Amino acid sequence: MDGSGVLDPVGLRSSVTELLAREAHYVDAGQWDAWLALFEEAAEYWIPAWDSEHEHTTDPQSQMSLIYYGSRQGLEDRVFRIRTGRSAASTPMPRTCHMVSNILASVNPDGTCSVQAKWVTYLFRMNQASSFFGHYDYLLAPHEGGWRIRKKKILVLNDLIPTVLDIYSV
Repeated sequence: MDGSGVLDPVGLRSSVTELLAREAHYVDAGQWDAWLALFEEAAEYWIPAWDSEHEHTTDPQSQMSLIYYGSRQGLEDRVFRIRTGRSAASTPMPRTCHMVSNILASVNPDGTCSVQAKWVTYLFRMNQASSFFGHYDYLLAPHEGGWRIRKKKILVLNDLIPTVLDIYSV
């Protein structure tokens, strides 16, 4: 940080990369409480559907989504179903490996941070391997010297889905 409390570009990139790496690690390790703690209470989590070959939906309130939670409560409910076995689609849980790269971050005038990144998730479940890949768009909010996720939009580029698509798939 410089004297004004603003992160320098290297510090910004480092802090954002750390958050995204932790998020990927927590999902891969099934550390759901730590993963949920990365999100603000009012965090939006959205995976838009594709309208056509090159255009995805733009409004989760009025158009199709693959997954949409308007707050962290939706994520908490999903984690509860996974943990308690009330999600037949998640039994057995796949082994996953999330890779996040090409991270670009910029601080907005209001102190939030806009982040774009690329991702790949490899899954292995019931003797079958599959993968998903795409783009992440985050809006991060400052929190105790770091960041919390305020919005996460996940664009799945290979949306011909050979297996269950869930929060651990992306």
